[in-house]
Amino acid sequence: MLRFTSLGSGSSGNASLVQARSGLGCTHLLVDCGLGIREMRRRLGRAGLLADQVDAIFITHEHGDHIGCAVSLARQERIPIWMSAGTYAAIGEPSLDGLLRLAQASHPIDLGDLSLLPIAVPHDAREPLQLRCTDGRRHLGILTDLGHVSASVDMALRGVQTMLLETNHDLGMLQNGRYPYSLKRRIGGDLGHLNNVDAGSAARVWSAHGLERAVAAHLSESNNRPELVREALC
Repeated sequence: MLRFTSLGSGSSGNASLVQARSGLGCTHLLVDCGLGIREMRRRLGRAGLLADQVDAIFITHEHGDHIGCAVSLARQERIPIWMSAGTYAAIGEPSLDGLLRLAQASHPIDLGDLSLLPIAVPHDAREPLQLRCTDGRRHLGILTDLGHVSASVDMALRGVQTMLLETNHDLGMLQNGRYPYSLKRRIGGDLGHLNNVDAGSAARVWSAHGLERAVAAHLSESNNRPELVREALC
């Protein structure tokens, strides 16, 4: 059985918990850790898990709302932590006392009852990766923080049944909003964040290849509204 829960999504902090169960075994993966350590422990507890039950942490990229307390939590609980070499360099190559695992795009990772496929995405980070997760039967895509859905991203995520999908901003709200031009250009650019229209278009393509449900993620508090997201994805 494959399931997930979002522990946080947006510029205030991102973290998702993925669980795969097979027989008596169960594997827990924390994808991103963009909260303070006390809050991270609290939200894990709310999801019914202690921090020392996390089998691995996967960091998608180095931005603060994704890396958060990952290094501290990994050290305190002796949790292996996966990230790309670029992400590790971008956070200053801290000592992880043997816990560091380097991930590469398109190189599968076996993690107990879970199999992970890191996917390179276009985003303004050093070497950002997103994920396709499977327990061998069901497939989950985690796709946040990317400026556009490239052809390689599209192909890598075909056949997933569930997608945690970035729907960051409404184009009109971003264009007419209060952000400075430079920030609007960054967010709306090819290496920024996915807008509602592009997310909806990608979801329609994936729905023809088995996508059953999309969970909207990383909504901007200033430049989006849930009803606009629902309209785009429906």
